[in-house]
Amino acid sequence: MSVLKVIEVLSSSETSWEDATKKAISKASKTLKNIKSVYVQDQSATVENGTVKEFRVNLKLTFELE
Repeated sequence: MSVLKVIEVLSSSETSWEDATKKAISKASKTLKNIKSVYVQDQSATVENGTVKEFRVNLKLTFELE
């Protein structure tokens, strides 16, 4: 039987929501093993002078405990 744990992670990117998601997984995988899935719970962006300055994502990462 496997046991999975879910944590919440916040990330941002100046490029896109997809890039913010990839950055979060890359950073989390440096300290977490066995990441199985990611669920994008929320997306938002900051706007400055009429343009998007930063894309933000709130993710739920699922990983298997050893």
